[in-house]
Amino acid sequence: MKFTKDHEWVRLEGDIAVVGITKHAADQLGDVVFVETPEAGKSVNRGDSFAVVESVKAASDVYAPVSGEVVEGNDALAGGPETVNADPEGDGWFAKIKVADPAEVEALMDRATYDQYVSTL
Repeated sequence: MKFTKDHEWVRLEGDIAVVGITKHAADQLGDVVFVETPEAGKSVNRGDSFAVVESVKAASDVYAPVSGEVVEGNDALAGGPETVNADPEGDGWFAKIKVADPAEVEALMDRATYDQYVSTL
């Protein structure tokens, strides 16, 4: 798993990046009440807002950690946004993106580096 400073995670499955928000982000948001995931076929560039997560505290954009084409949005979150709180780095994933440039994944932080980054916040 790889991570961004915006608190997204990426898990590669072949050339598909499964993307979600980290446990830290979910904890900071509080109870998630709404999630808008991207449609399949949408092209995204690294750093683009591609999804929205709303909690009782705030609404936040979710940024694409890699460039590519969305192959699947997690439609289950529409009816069960609380999954983001219960399993943010598992079933609470937001989208699957066909990676355009594998080097973008390699440039992301590993778990230890991300945990160190979070400890400075």
